[in-house]
Amino acid sequence: MTALQRKLAEARAEGRAALVGYYPAGLPDVDSSVRVIEAMVAGGCDVIEVGLPYSDPTMDGPVIQQASDAALAAGTTPKDVLAVVRATAETGAAALVMSYWNPIEQYGVDAFAADMAAAGGAGVITPDLIPEEAGPWIRASDASGLDRIFLVAPSSTDQRLKLTCDASRGFVYAASLMGVTGTRDKVAATARKLVQRVRGATRDSGLPVCVGLGISNGAQAAEVASYADGVIVGSGFCRRVLDAPDLDTACAQVRDFAAELAEGVRSAAR
Repeated sequence: MTALQRKLAEARAEGRAALVGYYPAGLPDVDSSVRVIEAMVAGGCDVIEVGLPYSDPTMDGPVIQQASDAALAAGTTPKDVLAVVRATAETGAAALVMSYWNPIEQYGVDAFAADMAAAGGAGVITPDLIPEEAGPWIRASDASGLDRIFLVAPSSTDQRLKLTCDASRGFVYAASLMGVTGTRDKVAATARKLVQRVRGATRDSGLPVCVGLGISNGAQAAEVASYADGVIVGSGFCRRVLDAPDLDTACAQVRDFAAELAEGVRSAAR
């Protein structure tokens, strides 16, 4: 089992969903981003998605775009991202990378998979890569023992759900709404129905389903945790760092936010 698979299995054994936090490497700089991630884990995150900053993040809303732009302006490179992955794995959390496909292709698909595994990474989320075009990545991730996480959306047909779930390993990422990332006042009504549809596509494999896009507080985390295997939160963490007057304040606020979310996933009736 990968570190990701172990974390999801441990959460399931405890009768709860896993808490998955996203944070871009290099915000506001590489060393500081490690401190923020350590605070996320201290607050209760089981899994960390280390974002690889990208100049054209088509899935991401204004908060994560601002965070990525700041990380790029600070000079963050893919090698820096892998250093953050290594530091994240050392916290005991499962370390993933979330990256658009172009940076991985430019790095070299086989080289990225090998370097990710060497850094202690468990898997990679590729939001703009579809299984039909993922042959090189499937081969590279198999060779390096990495989980590969593809996305499904409310618009996905049953055929596409099955295709995507069959190609995924670790978990399948259920984007709860048709839109970009960002905190919202309530969880999209489409989220529960999408998870139910994914359950049908994963009946044989039992592949976990994690839900992201729009979760902004502990009550929403509890709601999603009542029917999903994992709750994914990103913009809320980034916003707290972007708004904080200094790094110590940012880390304290991030830790408190993670603790609120962790309490939510643990309080959900399952």
